[in-house]
Amino acid sequence: MALSGRAALVAALGAVVAWLVPGWQGIALVTVPLLLVVLLDVALAAPVRSLRLQRSGATTVRQGDEAHVDLTITNPSNRSLRAEVRDAWPPSSWAPGTSYDGSRQSLTVPPGERRRLTTVLAPTRRGERRAEVVAIRSHGPLGFAARQGRHRVPWSVQVLPPFAARKHLPAKLARLRELDGRTSVLIRGEGTEFDSLRPYVAGDDVRSIDWRATARQSEVTIRTWRPERDRHLLLVLDTGRTAAGRVGDVPRLDASMDAALLLTALASRAGDRVDLVAHDRTTRVSVQGHSGRDVLPAVTRALTPLEPRLVETDPRSLVAAALAAAPRRSLVVLFTSLDSGVLEEGLLPVLPRLVQRHTVVVASVADPGIEEMTAGRGTVTAVYGAAAAARLTAERHRAAELLRRLGVTVVDAAPDRLPPSLADAYLSLKAAGKL
Repeated sequence: MALSGRAALVAALGAVVAWLVPGWQGIALVTVPLLLVVLLDVALAAPVRSLRLQRSGATTVRQGDEAHVDLTITNPSNRSLRAEVRDAWPPSSWAPGTSYDGSRQSLTVPPGERRRLTTVLAPTRRGERRAEVVAIRSHGPLGFAARQGRHRVPWSVQVLPPFAARKHLPAKLARLRELDGRTSVLIRGEGTEFDSLRPYVAGDDVRSIDWRATARQSEVTIRTWRPERDRHLLLVLDTGRTAAGRVGDVPRLDASMDAALLLTALASRAGDRVDLVAHDRTTRVSVQGHSGRDVLPAVTRALTPLEPRLVETDPRSLVAAALAAAPRRSLVVLFTSLDSGVLEEGLLPVLPRLVQRHTVVVASVADPGIEEMTAGRGTVTAVYGAAAAARLTAERHRAAELLRRLGVTVVDAAPDRLPPSLADAYLSLKAAGKL
Protein backbone atom coordinates (compact mmCIF):
# COMPACT_ATOMS: atom_id res chain seq x y z
CA MET A 1 0.00 0.00 0.00
CA ALA A 2 1.14 3.54 -0.75
CA LEU A 3 -0.25 6.87 0.50
CA SER A 4 -0.69 9.81 -1.82
CA GLY A 5 0.16 13.45 -1.29
CA ARG A 6 -3.53 14.14 -0.69
CA ALA A 7 -3.48 11.85 2.36
CA ALA A 8 -0.38 13.60 3.68
CA LEU A 9 -2.04 17.01 3.24
CA VAL A 10 -5.17 15.91 5.10
CA ALA A 11 -3.02 14.47 7.90
CA ALA A 12 -1.17 17.79 8.19
CA LEU A 13 -4.46 19.67 8.46
CA GLY A 14 -5.64 17.10 11.01
CA ALA A 15 -2.65 17.96 13.17
CA VAL A 16 -4.15 21.41 13.61
CA VAL A 17 -7.42 19.83 14.75
CA ALA A 18 -5.55 17.57 17.17
CA TRP A 19 -3.80 20.63 18.59
CA LEU A 20 -7.11 22.44 19.08
CA VAL A 21 -8.69 19.38 20.73
CA PRO A 22 -5.94 18.07 23.00
CA GLY A 23 -5.76 14.52 24.22
CA TRP A 24 -6.74 11.21 22.72
CA GLN A 25 -10.06 12.62 21.58
CA GLY A 26 -8.38 15.01 19.16
CA ILE A 27 -6.06 12.33 17.79
CA ALA A 28 -8.92 9.89 17.32
CA LEU A 29 -11.02 12.61 15.69
CA VAL A 30 -8.40 12.90 12.95
CA THR A 31 -6.87 9.45 12.53
CA VAL A 32 -10.02 7.30 12.59
CA PRO A 33 -11.81 9.04 9.67
CA LEU A 34 -8.55 9.29 7.71
CA LEU A 35 -7.80 5.61 8.28
CA LEU A 36 -11.31 4.63 7.16
CA VAL A 37 -10.98 6.73 4.00
CA VAL A 38 -7.57 5.20 3.22
CA LEU A 39 -8.87 1.64 3.73
CA LEU A 40 -11.92 2.35 1.60
CA ASP A 41 -9.77 3.82 -1.15
CA VAL A 42 -7.47 0.79 -1.12
CA ALA A 43 -10.47 -1.55 -1.23
CA LEU A 44 -11.93 0.25 -4.25
CA ALA A 45 -8.61 0.33 -6.14
CA ALA A 46 -8.14 -2.23 -8.91
CA PRO A 47 -6.04 -5.22 -7.80
CA VAL A 48 -2.46 -5.35 -9.05
CA ARG A 49 -1.71 -9.07 -8.76
CA SER A 50 -4.41 -10.11 -11.21
CA LEU A 51 -3.15 -7.82 -13.98
CA ARG A 52 -1.71 -9.54 -17.06
CA LEU A 53 1.34 -7.93 -18.65
CA GLN A 54 2.96 -8.75 -21.97
CA ARG A 55 5.86 -7.19 -23.90
CA SER A 56 6.50 -6.77 -27.61
CA GLY A 57 8.56 -4.55 -29.87
CA ALA A 58 12.23 -4.08 -30.70
CA THR A 59 14.84 -6.67 -29.80
CA THR A 60 17.84 -5.00 -31.46
CA VAL A 61 18.92 -1.40 -31.89
CA ARG A 62 22.11 0.41 -32.83
CA GLN A 63 23.75 2.43 -30.10
CA GLY A 64 22.45 5.98 -30.25
CA ASP A 65 19.22 5.07 -32.06
CA GLU A 66 15.78 4.69 -30.47
CA ALA A 67 14.10 1.39 -29.68
CA HIS A 68 10.35 1.15 -28.99
CA VAL A 69 9.26 -1.55 -26.55
CA ASP A 70 5.53 -2.00 -25.97
CA LEU A 71 4.00 -3.11 -22.68
CA THR A 72 0.39 -4.34 -22.87
CA ILE A 73 -1.55 -4.29 -19.58
CA THR A 74 -4.81 -6.23 -19.34
CA ASN A 75 -7.23 -5.50 -16.48
CA PRO A 76 -9.43 -8.57 -15.85
CA SER A 77 -11.10 -7.12 -12.74
CA ASN A 78 -14.44 -5.30 -12.54
CA ARG A 79 -12.79 -2.07 -11.34
CA SER A 80 -11.18 0.62 -13.37
CA LEU A 81 -7.39 0.71 -13.13
CA ARG A 82 -5.85 4.12 -12.53
CA ALA A 83 -2.17 3.36 -12.38
CA GLU A 84 1.32 4.71 -12.40
CA VAL A 85 3.71 2.30 -14.14
CA ARG A 86 7.47 2.17 -13.74
CA ASP A 87 9.25 0.08 -16.37
CA ALA A 88 12.66 -0.66 -14.85
CA TRP A 89 15.49 -0.68 -17.40
CA PRO A 90 19.22 -0.19 -16.68
CA PRO A 91 20.32 3.47 -16.55
CA SER A 92 22.36 3.15 -19.75
CA SER A 93 19.15 2.31 -21.64
CA TRP A 94 18.10 5.96 -21.61
CA ALA A 95 19.43 9.16 -23.06
CA PRO A 96 21.30 11.17 -20.38
CA GLY A 97 18.91 12.89 -18.00
CA THR A 98 15.74 11.13 -19.24
CA SER A 99 15.72 7.91 -17.17
CA TYR A 100 13.27 9.15 -14.51
CA ASP A 101 10.62 10.57 -16.84
CA GLY A 102 11.09 7.90 -19.49
CA SER A 103 10.54 4.97 -17.15
CA ARG A 104 7.36 6.29 -15.53
CA GLN A 105 3.98 6.57 -17.24
CA SER A 106 0.33 6.87 -16.18
CA LEU A 107 -2.65 5.14 -17.71
CA THR A 108 -6.27 4.19 -17.10
CA VAL A 109 -7.61 0.76 -18.06
CA PRO A 110 -11.40 0.20 -17.87
CA PRO A 111 -12.65 -3.15 -16.50
CA GLY A 112 -12.03 -6.07 -18.84
CA GLU A 113 -9.97 -4.02 -21.30
CA ARG A 114 -6.31 -3.58 -22.07
CA ARG A 115 -4.03 -0.69 -22.90
CA ARG A 116 -0.57 -0.41 -24.42
CA LEU A 117 2.32 1.68 -23.15
CA THR A 118 5.33 2.38 -25.34
CA THR A 119 8.74 2.79 -23.73
CA VAL A 120 11.25 4.64 -25.89
CA LEU A 121 14.83 3.56 -25.19
CA ALA A 122 17.96 5.36 -26.42
CA PRO A 123 20.86 3.17 -25.21
CA THR A 124 24.21 4.81 -24.67
CA ARG A 125 26.26 1.60 -24.34
CA ARG A 126 26.66 -1.57 -26.35
CA GLY A 127 25.58 -4.97 -25.11
CA GLU A 128 22.42 -6.54 -23.79
CA ARG A 129 19.94 -4.34 -21.94
CA ARG A 130 17.50 -6.43 -19.94
CA ALA A 131 14.31 -5.45 -18.12
CA GLU A 132 12.85 -7.81 -15.55
CA VAL A 133 10.39 -5.98 -13.29
CA VAL A 134 7.45 -3.67 -13.89
CA ALA A 135 6.21 -1.83 -10.79
CA ILE A 136 2.54 -0.74 -10.77
CA ARG A 137 0.77 1.56 -8.33
CA SER A 138 -3.04 1.29 -8.59
CA HIS A 139 -4.77 4.37 -7.14
CA GLY A 140 -8.21 4.33 -5.56
CA PRO A 141 -11.01 6.60 -6.82
CA LEU A 142 -10.63 8.95 -3.83
CA GLY A 143 -6.94 9.57 -4.48
CA PHE A 144 -5.84 8.92 -0.89
CA ALA A 145 -4.07 5.56 -1.20
CA ALA A 146 -2.98 2.99 -3.73
CA ARG A 147 -2.20 -0.67 -4.06
CA GLN A 148 1.32 -1.42 -5.16
CA GLY A 149 2.95 -4.50 -6.65
CA ARG A 150 5.49 -5.80 -9.11
CA HIS A 151 5.27 -8.11 -12.10
CA ARG A 152 8.18 -9.94 -13.66
CA VAL A 153 8.01 -9.33 -17.42
CA PRO A 154 11.43 -10.20 -18.89
CA TRP A 155 12.58 -8.61 -22.13
CA SER A 156 15.99 -7.86 -23.60
CA VAL A 157 17.29 -5.54 -26.29
CA GLN A 158 20.63 -6.13 -27.98
CA VAL A 159 22.42 -2.80 -28.44
CA LEU A 160 24.61 -3.15 -31.53
CA PRO A 161 27.70 -1.04 -32.29
CA PRO A 162 26.71 2.30 -33.81
CA PHE A 163 28.63 1.73 -37.09
CA ALA A 164 28.89 5.46 -37.76
CA ALA A 165 31.42 4.72 -40.51
CA ARG A 166 28.75 3.24 -42.78
CA LYS A 167 28.36 6.73 -44.28
CA HIS A 168 31.72 6.13 -46.01
CA LEU A 169 30.61 2.84 -47.58
CA PRO A 170 29.02 4.25 -50.80
CA ALA A 171 32.18 6.19 -51.69
CA LYS A 172 34.42 3.18 -51.05
CA LEU A 173 32.13 0.90 -53.08
CA ALA A 174 32.28 3.39 -55.96
CA ARG A 175 36.07 3.23 -55.89
CA LEU A 176 35.87 -0.56 -55.75
CA ARG A 177 33.70 -0.58 -58.87
CA GLU A 178 36.28 1.59 -60.62
CA LEU A 179 38.98 -0.89 -59.71
CA ASP A 180 36.79 -3.69 -60.96
CA GLY A 181 36.20 -1.90 -64.27
CA ARG A 182 32.43 -1.87 -63.91
CA THR A 183 32.01 1.88 -64.25
CA SER A 184 32.71 4.18 -67.17
CA VAL A 185 36.18 5.55 -66.54
CA LEU A 186 38.91 6.69 -68.92
CA ILE A 187 41.36 4.10 -67.62
CA ARG A 188 40.20 0.55 -67.04
CA GLY A 189 40.63 -0.70 -63.51
CA GLU A 190 43.80 -2.67 -62.95
CA GLY A 191 44.29 -5.78 -60.92
CA THR A 192 46.20 -9.03 -60.76
CA GLU A 193 43.66 -11.62 -61.92
CA PHE A 194 43.05 -12.24 -65.62
CA ASP A 195 39.51 -11.30 -66.62
CA SER A 196 39.03 -11.48 -70.40
CA LEU A 197 40.36 -10.68 -73.87
CA ARG A 198 39.09 -7.84 -76.04
CA PRO A 199 40.16 -6.01 -79.20
CA TYR A 200 42.76 -3.31 -78.87
CA VAL A 201 41.50 0.30 -79.08
CA ALA A 202 43.51 3.49 -79.30
CA GLY A 203 44.78 4.53 -75.91
CA ASP A 204 45.17 1.03 -74.44
CA ASP A 205 48.43 0.12 -72.74
CA VAL A 206 50.52 -1.77 -75.30
CA ARG A 207 52.00 -3.83 -72.47
CA SER A 208 48.61 -5.53 -72.13
CA ILE A 209 48.70 -6.94 -75.68
CA ASP A 210 48.36 -10.73 -75.79
CA TRP A 211 50.54 -11.67 -78.77
CA ARG A 212 49.43 -15.30 -78.92
CA ALA A 213 45.76 -14.37 -79.05
CA THR A 214 46.60 -11.67 -81.59
CA ALA A 215 48.25 -14.28 -83.84
CA ARG A 216 45.28 -16.64 -83.57
CA GLN A 217 42.60 -14.02 -84.22
CA SER A 218 44.44 -11.91 -86.80
CA GLU A 219 43.68 -8.75 -84.84
CA VAL A 220 45.40 -7.01 -81.99
CA THR A 221 43.98 -8.36 -78.72
CA ILE A 222 44.72 -7.21 -75.19
CA ARG A 223 44.26 -8.79 -71.78
CA THR A 224 42.01 -7.19 -69.19
CA TRP A 225 42.50 -7.65 -65.50
CA ARG A 226 40.37 -7.37 -62.43
CA PRO A 227 41.19 -6.92 -58.76
CA GLU A 228 41.84 -10.00 -56.70
CA ARG A 229 38.79 -11.92 -55.52
CA ASP A 230 38.11 -14.58 -52.95
CA ARG A 231 41.03 -13.47 -50.78
CA HIS A 232 41.06 -13.98 -47.03
CA LEU A 233 41.03 -11.12 -44.51
CA LEU A 234 41.61 -11.71 -40.81
CA LEU A 235 40.71 -8.84 -38.48
CA VAL A 236 42.48 -9.10 -35.11
CA LEU A 237 41.25 -6.85 -32.31
CA ASP A 238 43.53 -6.25 -29.34
CA THR A 239 41.15 -6.11 -26.34
CA GLY A 240 43.79 -5.52 -23.66
CA ARG A 241 44.17 -2.51 -21.39
CA THR A 242 45.28 -0.13 -24.16
CA ALA A 243 41.93 -0.71 -25.90
CA ALA A 244 40.15 0.66 -22.82
CA GLY A 245 41.76 4.10 -23.12
CA ARG A 246 39.28 6.76 -24.15
CA VAL A 247 39.84 9.02 -27.13
CA GLY A 248 37.26 11.77 -26.98
CA ASP A 249 34.02 10.23 -25.77
CA VAL A 250 34.60 6.60 -26.78
CA PRO A 251 37.10 3.84 -25.90
CA ARG A 252 39.74 2.94 -28.46
CA LEU A 253 38.09 -0.45 -28.87
CA ASP A 254 34.83 1.14 -30.07
CA ALA A 255 36.69 3.21 -32.67
CA SER A 256 38.49 0.07 -33.84
CA MET A 257 35.15 -1.75 -34.08
CA ASP A 258 33.79 0.97 -36.33
CA ALA A 259 36.75 0.60 -38.69
CA ALA A 260 36.47 -3.20 -38.59
CA LEU A 261 32.78 -3.07 -39.53
CA LEU A 262 33.42 -0.77 -42.50
CA LEU A 263 36.24 -2.99 -43.73
CA THR A 264 34.05 -6.08 -43.28
CA ALA A 265 31.23 -4.55 -45.32
CA LEU A 266 33.61 -3.41 -48.06
CA ALA A 267 35.58 -6.65 -48.31
CA SER A 268 32.46 -8.82 -48.36
CA ARG A 269 31.10 -6.72 -51.25
CA ALA A 270 34.44 -7.16 -53.03
CA GLY A 271 34.09 -10.94 -52.92
CA ASP A 272 36.67 -11.54 -50.19
CA ARG A 273 36.24 -13.72 -47.10
CA VAL A 274 36.44 -12.02 -43.71
CA ASP A 275 37.14 -13.62 -40.32
CA LEU A 276 37.57 -11.89 -36.97
CA VAL A 277 39.44 -12.67 -33.76
CA ALA A 278 39.38 -10.59 -30.56
CA HIS A 279 42.21 -11.46 -28.19
CA ASP A 280 44.10 -10.22 -25.12
CA ARG A 281 45.45 -13.11 -23.05
CA THR A 282 42.85 -15.48 -24.45
CA THR A 283 40.60 -15.41 -27.48
CA ARG A 284 37.47 -13.50 -26.50
CA VAL A 285 35.61 -13.63 -29.83
CA SER A 286 36.09 -15.70 -32.97
CA VAL A 287 33.99 -15.30 -36.13
CA GLN A 288 34.94 -17.70 -38.92
CA GLY A 289 33.32 -19.47 -41.83
CA HIS A 290 30.81 -16.79 -42.86
CA SER A 291 30.63 -15.35 -46.35
CA GLY A 292 28.65 -12.97 -48.50
CA ARG A 293 25.83 -11.13 -46.80
CA ASP A 294 26.10 -13.22 -43.64
CA VAL A 295 29.50 -12.01 -42.53
CA LEU A 296 28.60 -8.43 -41.53
CA PRO A 297 25.65 -9.45 -39.27
CA ALA A 298 27.80 -12.19 -37.72
CA VAL A 299 30.65 -9.79 -36.95
CA THR A 300 28.21 -7.19 -35.60
CA ARG A 301 26.57 -9.71 -33.25
CA ALA A 302 29.95 -10.92 -32.03
CA LEU A 303 31.22 -7.42 -31.27
CA THR A 304 28.05 -6.31 -29.46
CA PRO A 305 28.91 -7.60 -25.95
CA LEU A 306 32.69 -7.21 -26.29
CA GLU A 307 34.41 -4.97 -23.76
CA PRO A 308 38.13 -4.35 -23.16
CA ARG A 309 39.83 -6.03 -20.22
CA LEU A 310 42.27 -4.26 -17.91
CA VAL A 311 45.06 -6.77 -18.49
CA GLU A 312 48.27 -6.65 -20.48
CA THR A 313 47.86 -8.30 -23.87
CA ASP A 314 50.04 -11.36 -24.44
CA PRO A 315 51.62 -10.67 -27.86
CA ARG A 316 52.84 -14.25 -28.36
CA SER A 317 49.41 -15.76 -27.85
CA LEU A 318 47.92 -12.96 -30.00
CA VAL A 319 50.19 -13.85 -32.93
CA ALA A 320 49.61 -17.56 -32.36
CA ALA A 321 45.83 -17.01 -32.47
CA ALA A 322 46.18 -15.07 -35.73
CA LEU A 323 48.33 -17.79 -37.30
CA ALA A 324 45.86 -20.46 -36.24
CA ALA A 325 42.93 -18.54 -37.70
CA ALA A 326 44.75 -17.88 -41.00
CA PRO A 327 46.61 -21.04 -42.06
CA ARG A 328 47.01 -19.75 -45.64
CA ARG A 329 48.35 -16.44 -46.88
CA SER A 330 45.93 -13.68 -45.89
CA LEU A 331 45.63 -9.99 -45.20
CA VAL A 332 45.87 -9.66 -41.42
CA VAL A 333 44.62 -6.35 -40.01
CA LEU A 334 45.78 -5.88 -36.43
CA PHE A 335 43.94 -3.25 -34.39
CA THR A 336 46.29 -2.29 -31.59
CA SER A 337 48.08 0.65 -30.01
CA LEU A 338 51.21 2.34 -31.33
CA ASP A 339 52.47 3.16 -27.85
CA SER A 340 56.20 2.70 -28.20
CA GLY A 341 56.75 0.92 -24.89
CA VAL A 342 54.03 -1.67 -25.45
CA LEU A 343 54.92 -2.14 -29.11
CA GLU A 344 58.70 -2.43 -28.86
CA GLU A 345 58.76 -4.72 -25.82
CA GLY A 346 55.76 -6.82 -26.76
CA LEU A 347 54.65 -7.00 -30.37
CA LEU A 348 57.77 -6.18 -32.41
CA PRO A 349 59.81 -9.25 -31.34
CA VAL A 350 57.04 -11.68 -32.40
CA LEU A 351 55.58 -9.80 -35.37
CA PRO A 352 58.10 -11.16 -37.95
CA ARG A 353 56.45 -14.60 -37.60
CA LEU A 354 53.23 -13.05 -38.86
CA VAL A 355 54.84 -10.92 -41.58
CA GLN A 356 56.66 -13.92 -43.08
CA ARG A 357 53.38 -15.67 -43.86
CA HIS A 358 50.87 -12.85 -44.34
CA THR A 359 50.39 -9.30 -45.51
CA VAL A 360 50.01 -7.31 -42.31
CA VAL A 361 48.29 -3.98 -41.66
CA VAL A 362 48.44 -2.33 -38.23
CA ALA A 363 45.55 0.04 -37.54
CA SER A 364 45.83 2.35 -34.54
CA VAL A 365 43.55 5.01 -33.08
CA ALA A 366 45.31 8.36 -32.72
CA ASP A 367 44.25 10.96 -30.18
CA PRO A 368 43.45 14.29 -31.90
CA GLY A 369 43.90 16.01 -28.55
CA ILE A 370 47.64 15.32 -28.75
CA GLU A 371 47.90 17.40 -31.92
CA GLU A 372 46.02 20.23 -30.23
CA MET A 373 48.38 20.09 -27.25
CA THR A 374 51.39 20.29 -29.56
CA ALA A 375 50.29 23.76 -30.69
CA GLY A 376 49.82 25.00 -27.12
CA ARG A 377 51.72 28.13 -26.10
CA GLY A 378 51.26 31.15 -23.84
CA THR A 379 51.56 29.61 -20.38
CA VAL A 380 54.09 27.42 -18.65
CA THR A 381 51.55 24.59 -18.41
CA ALA A 382 50.75 24.82 -22.12
CA VAL A 383 54.45 24.77 -23.07
CA TYR A 384 55.11 21.69 -20.94
CA GLY A 385 52.01 20.06 -22.39
CA ALA A 386 53.19 20.85 -25.93
CA ALA A 387 56.60 19.35 -25.19
CA ALA A 388 55.05 16.16 -23.82
CA ALA A 389 52.70 15.91 -26.81
CA ALA A 390 55.58 16.43 -29.26
CA ARG A 391 57.59 13.69 -27.57
CA LEU A 392 54.64 11.29 -27.68
CA THR A 393 54.07 12.06 -31.35
CA ALA A 394 57.75 11.43 -32.13
CA GLU A 395 57.59 8.07 -30.31
CA ARG A 396 54.51 7.03 -32.30
CA HIS A 397 56.22 8.00 -35.57
CA ARG A 398 59.27 5.99 -34.57
CA ALA A 399 57.12 2.96 -33.72
CA ALA A 400 55.33 3.26 -37.06
CA GLU A 401 58.65 3.47 -38.90
CA LEU A 402 59.89 0.31 -37.19
CA LEU A 403 56.76 -1.48 -38.35
CA ARG A 404 57.17 -0.25 -41.92
CA ARG A 405 60.73 -1.57 -41.99
CA LEU A 406 59.27 -5.00 -41.31
CA GLY A 407 56.99 -4.62 -44.32
CA VAL A 408 53.88 -3.71 -42.32
CA THR A 409 51.38 -1.15 -43.61
CA VAL A 410 50.55 1.30 -40.82
CA VAL A 411 47.28 3.24 -40.59
CA ASP A 412 47.35 5.72 -37.72
CA ALA A 413 44.38 8.11 -37.67
CA ALA A 414 41.86 9.81 -35.42
CA PRO A 415 38.67 7.86 -34.59
CA ASP A 416 36.58 9.54 -37.29
CA ARG A 417 39.30 9.15 -39.93
CA LEU A 418 40.47 5.62 -39.12
CA PRO A 419 37.63 3.74 -40.92
CA PRO A 420 37.98 5.50 -44.32
CA SER A 421 41.78 5.50 -44.09
CA LEU A 422 41.84 1.77 -43.42
CA ALA A 423 39.39 1.15 -46.27
CA ASP A 424 41.66 3.15 -48.60
CA ALA A 425 44.67 1.08 -47.52
CA TYR A 426 42.73 -2.12 -48.26
CA LEU A 427 41.71 -0.88 -51.72
CA SER A 428 45.29 0.16 -52.49
CA LEU A 429 46.63 -3.26 -51.53
CA LYS A 430 43.89 -4.90 -53.57
CA ALA A 431 44.64 -2.80 -56.64
CA ALA A 432 48.35 -3.61 -56.32
CA GLY A 433 47.68 -7.33 -55.96
CA LYS A 434 49.28 -7.58 -52.52
CA LEU A 435 46.46 -9.38 -50.70
